[in-house]
Amino acid sequence: MPKESRLITSRAGRLSQLGRLAGNLAGGAIAEGARQLASGKRPSLGDVLLTPSNVQKLGEKLSEMRGAAMKVGQLLSMDNGNILPPQLSEILAHLREDAHRMPLGQIAKVLGQECGDNWQSQFQRFDFTPIAAASIGQVHKAVLKDGRQVALKIQYPGIRDSIDSDVDNVATLLRISRLLPEGLDLEPLLAEAKQQLHIEADYYQEAIAIRRYADLVADDERFEVPGVIDGLSSDTILTMQYLDGEPIESLADAETRQRNRAAHALLELALREVFEWGTVQTDPNFANYRHSPKTNRIQLLDFGATREYAPDTVHHLQQLLSASSDGDDADVLEAAARVGYVDHDDPARYQQSIIKLLRLAVEPLLAKDDYAFANADLAQRMKDHVMTMRTTDRFTRIPPPAILFLHRKLGGLYLLLSTLRARLPVGDLVRQFNSLDQQPTLPQVAASTL
Repeated sequence: MPKESRLITSRAGRLSQLGRLAGNLAGGAIAEGARQLASGKRPSLGDVLLTPSNVQKLGEKLSEMRGAAMKVGQLLSMDNGNILPPQLSEILAHLREDAHRMPLGQIAKVLGQECGDNWQSQFQRFDFTPIAAASIGQVHKAVLKDGRQVALKIQYPGIRDSIDSDVDNVATLLRISRLLPEGLDLEPLLAEAKQQLHIEADYYQEAIAIRRYADLVADDERFEVPGVIDGLSSDTILTMQYLDGEPIESLADAETRQRNRAAHALLELALREVFEWGTVQTDPNFANYRHSPKTNRIQLLDFGATREYAPDTVHHLQQLLSASSDGDDADVLEAAARVGYVDHDDPARYQQSIIKLLRLAVEPLLAKDDYAFANADLAQRMKDHVMTMRTTDRFTRIPPPAILFLHRKLGGLYLLLSTLRARLPVGDLVRQFNSLDQQPTLPQVAASTL
């Protein structure tokens, strides 16, 4: 159960919170340094800063502040390449599902501002305890007057106005605390974080994404997308049909055929997103997938992080996949440069590291038989390789942010397929979509007036 705390919404108040956090981290570092010196050790700055207590303080404060402050932590842990020290990455990764929730009074105030003073008259029942709480908002279950069950996504007050300053302030905190590797160019990621957060904080845009995605899967009986309730939605409240499926991971206990059927559908969906539609829901949190035992359909939730990829980018990704599977090293480097993994003047050792990483990534495609996700150690081997690149070789370059979001998507999908203990003909599936000659197309979906 998430903790409850009133959200500080003013810019000065949020900056003050981070200032106090910086002071607490410094105090903890001084105390730890004195302790280690007293025991005869010569501590490094990283040793005294990254005490369990300090790391916990940082994670707790970002969770309490929510919004962009919390999202920066998520993005920095997204690469799975240990941009940050492992103990800090672990804490930040938990921020995906560990936000504080708003107190009842603050929830009622937000609803009154957005839906009017008589907002309660529109419901038979409204559950004030959220069923989910994340970085931008929290979700509540309710029943409308006509009996329809709905889910209301309510944005935390003031979050939108705090995005740019929160991102800058958290980045400054990490820099002055020496928690970021020297030479790491964080600016592209921070700019992307601001842009993405402004999109996610506009629930009009998410409603459009939901409708677009619903059209994309309309003819696929394996999937279900919630409908948007126009009259109770705005730029800060999104009301949708409530889908009552079970957690997707509950399928891990199903019989083999059902598990593989669901896994096949999820992998095929991800491939269509990237290579056919150019529209990708990039948040792979397990909570964004449900399974309905009644209909045997996979229910798809949360489209705030939906991103569109230009046809040229999709084509370059297709070339990279083909080169990594079938090409020589020169082919891989050429394709990797188009995507943004390398430059031609990068050190040869870095280029070889990228080649090895990409060859690892396509292992499932090259399996002679169905690929057994449950028994594979591929994710750990890739993580170990990137760890070596970051720590031993001191390579601090990170892929373009748009590509990092695909890493996030595919890494989460891999984990889900492992959880389902899937065995799939990955190579056949990928080749089906990677050999498409046509450019990806997007359906034209009108933006409904909410």
